[in-house]
Amino acid sequence: MSVFAYEIHATDGAARTGVLKTPRGDIRTPAFMPVGTAGTVKALYMDQVKETGADIILGNTYHLMLRPGAERVKRMGGLQKFSTWQGPILTDSGGFQVWSLSKLRKMNEQGVTFQSHIDGSKHHLSPERSIEIQADLLGADISMQLDECTAFGCTPAEAQASLELSLRWGQRSKDAFGSRDDQVLFGIVQGSVFEDLRRQSAEGLKEIGFDGYAIGGLAVGEGFEQMCDVLDFTTPHLPVERPRYLMGVGKPIDLVEAVARGVDMFDCVLPTRSGRHGQAWSDYGPINIKRAEFIEDDTPLAPEIDCPASRDYSKAYLNHLFKSGEYLSAMLISWHNIAYFEHLMARIRAAIAAGEYEAFRREFRAKWDQGIAEAATRSA
Repeated sequence: MSVFAYEIHATDGAARTGVLKTPRGDIRTPAFMPVGTAGTVKALYMDQVKETGADIILGNTYHLMLRPGAERVKRMGGLQKFSTWQGPILTDSGGFQVWSLSKLRKMNEQGVTFQSHIDGSKHHLSPERSIEIQADLLGADISMQLDECTAFGCTPAEAQASLELSLRWGQRSKDAFGSRDDQVLFGIVQGSVFEDLRRQSAEGLKEIGFDGYAIGGLAVGEGFEQMCDVLDFTTPHLPVERPRYLMGVGKPIDLVEAVARGVDMFDCVLPTRSGRHGQAWSDYGPINIKRAEFIEDDTPLAPEIDCPASRDYSKAYLNHLFKSGEYLSAMLISWHNIAYFEHLMARIRAAIAAGEYEAFRREFRAKWDQGIAEAATRSA
């Protein structure tokens, strides 16, 4: 019998809060998963990541299979031991990175053959190989089926063919995964921005039967409003009793709105990528720490957040570090950003539990819109 269990503790409209129980620890939902692409959340120690409130991180199949090699990670004791992260890990299938990063790729029914973006070496990724890497070699607690990410702007016929291929790969992923007590497998809904295709994909995945259901093919250029529309007509077709994961999303406003549409799990590189470029996140949008207005600003980024990077360092100091090219700048701002995202998720969970999510959502949207408007005025 599987030791995994998903418990919904409270609902408020379509928003839900609960716990996904795993052998390596509980994941409080809605959850934001910091991205540890190559076995590290960039610029942070693993104990810092844990102290921000993160229950789970994400590892990347594509990057780890190329360097240092999935078999080598296995010999080192699996990704948890190798990276020193003691909690649950979700790995993506590698399909998105093949689609977005590889120099050359050739896709057919069997899988995808591609050239590494690192050294041009050739590799083949099939549904079976993806599952082997994720579950058997890396030791992921949650693995993802191999799918084809549908490009934004594709025709309905192209999206149809893509989702049908993804469904066939989903069945093969499920067959390769088999029955496991201590690991689970998620399917991925595709179908681009077309309502009938998203429904077809969701129904096909439910027939196969997965432990959780991800929504893929978003945050690829469709824009905020269309993303929300797709979620509106997709999540109602996903099983209520299974966790729902929106892949690769996103900005704080995206998370708040997606939760209102029934999403439970998120991941995004945004917090650490922004941190490396001097951008700190807040309820009012991004703070560009490079701006001259912060040269003598002695206030911290967010004193209400229990994180040293958010609480103990002035904006003036962070401005100085960034302009001086000091590594500490990226470290501190990335640390703050992860802490901010986890603090946001904690507030979201509390609002749902109290039955006050719609009020929280309205207040957050007002702050966000105000911040974005003020930023636009400064830039004019």
